[in-house]
Amino acid sequence: MTVKEAIRARTGGAYEVRGGDESRDEGAHTSPGTSAATVAAGRAAQELGLRRSEFELAVHLGLIAVTAGSGGGRPRVHEREVARLREDPGFPDGLAERVRTVGTAEGAALLGIVPARFTRLARAGCVSPVTFYLNRYRAVVWLYLADELASFAMREPDLLAGRTPLGMRTMLEAGGDRRARNWRSQRIDRLLKRTADPWARAAVEASALDSAHLAEVVEDPYERAYLARVRPEPVFGRPGSVAARETMGELMLADDPDEILWRRVNLTLGLDLAREERPAPRPGDDPGARMTPAPDSTSCMAPPRALPVVETAPSLSSPAGETSSGLREPGGKRLLARLGWRRRSDG
Repeated sequence: MTVKEAIRARTGGAYEVRGGDESRDEGAHTSPGTSAATVAAGRAAQELGLRRSEFELAVHLGLIAVTAGSGGGRPRVHEREVARLREDPGFPDGLAERVRTVGTAEGAALLGIVPARFTRLARAGCVSPVTFYLNRYRAVVWLYLADELASFAMREPDLLAGRTPLGMRTMLEAGGDRRARNWRSQRIDRLLKRTADPWARAAVEASALDSAHLAEVVEDPYERAYLARVRPEPVFGRPGSVAARETMGELMLADDPDEILWRRVNLTLGLDLAREERPAPRPGDDPGARMTPAPDSTSCMAPPRALPVVETAPSLSSPAGETSSGLREPGGKRLLARLGWRRRSDG
């Protein structure tokens, strides 16, 4: 099995791509090289009965497949994809409900608890935010999927009433708050599902590390520059306002020692795979030979492939609440030594 196939086996879903500025043409047209007609995102949202923010969230969650516009334009949607969603028995309410978000007050009401208890559950990592916005005071307001809250209520009814479990209470009393960390983890997982290119996947892992940690893991400045260049972004770009972009940049960075270690390890493994695929470009290199990612890393409609899972070395357990994104469970003291980390008991 090649490196690329091993990564593909773990992406598990369709890939998405993003382009530049969106065309003002909201009508349907035929994409170059294909007979499939596409429509602009705004028109697709109207036909699906979604607000633009709901449509973008649906794309982020992988509920709606998009394709790059002609000439590098903004993402478009195949008419057959719109037809598929409209033919669903639950349309339009079913799709809208899957992307409905609620804040703390509405989420608490949905679960039948007081807002203070909802906040404690969210801080403890029992429920994870899917997005956020800034209020008038530029404070972060987390939003949660109503569908996920309903599932949590059915799965963990005991957490909605009675005393908070001791471990959770201890964590909260110490000032713990896993909301940003869980948002990061889910965001990284979804970005990883958009690409099979090993350098782009390493870049996603690198996005959670500040410049100091990144320089320690990636000593080569040309590799760091390449990671910054190929890093996938949200399909519709980052928030428009400067304040929101700055806040997102801060929230994207891991801020807990074990989370930082987890991201460093994942980046180290990702770099090993990327270097096997191709080296990072250097000044004077042929751009076509080294700088262009593999073609299948930008195909939004590539079908998932069921390939055998390759056995890896004994794994280092993920920090509590983390999710797996493919080849991300490292093992062995040599790998940790490469990162300059030691166990506390090692002196």
